[in-house]
Amino acid sequence: MPRYKLTLEYDGAPFCGWQVQENGPSVQGALEQAALALCGEAVRVHGAGRTDAGVHALGQVAHLDLPKTYRADRVRDALNAYLRPHPIAVLTAEAVADDFEARFSATRRHYLYRIVNRRADLAIEMGRAWRVARRLDTDAMHAAARVLVGRHDFTTFRDTECQAKSPERTLDTLDVARFGDEIAITTTARSFLHSQVRSMVGSLVWVGEGRWSGADLEAALDARDRAACGPVAPPEGLYLVRVDY
Repeated sequence: MPRYKLTLEYDGAPFCGWQVQENGPSVQGALEQAALALCGEAVRVHGAGRTDAGVHALGQVAHLDLPKTYRADRVRDALNAYLRPHPIAVLTAEAVADDFEARFSATRRHYLYRIVNRRADLAIEMGRAWRVARRLDTDAMHAAARVLVGRHDFTTFRDTECQAKSPERTLDTLDVARFGDEIAITTTARSFLHSQVRSMVGSLVWVGEGRWSGADLEAALDARDRAACGPVAPPEGLYLVRVDY
């Protein structure tokens, strides 16, 4: 069966997350329904990252096996037609080798978290970013983020229901930058724990507000205790930007 790699963009707001669940619509479920409409057979779609409810994607990657060979551009266009009106777009489709795995072949995942740091409520960006009214010290946030880079036990920053066998991960980058009222927090790793990025962002916001120092963030990491974590940032500010292979 020919295998196809898909690069996807989606608005996570209407979905209960990437993975098929009983409690609501999922991105994976919508794609599988579109694939069924394309080829007439049930098809499993495998994603590179299981984004949570409300989390967006600019460059999610998935793969699927179809019962016969199609031109890659036809796969893209047909899936997009059958996906309407879901806010999901197949940006590219390409034929790949049978051993390509969207999840397990990935070497790096890149995430962006967007904060709008202003007093006024959001209008255009509602559902696309986290508004934080109190002025944040992004220099302090960026400096504190250094302690999280590298290989650590991230128990403090993972969801209590995380199913990963090990809490250890290697964080390649974690950067904080301001562009006017917008703050961009970018991070890269081979893989992340459940809620790790949003947990780190929430704790960095406490640093930016002056509630925590960099030493407090380091102590939270060293505690290896979920109770030591700061607030978990809301999902609407988080974007899966790119997956490397």
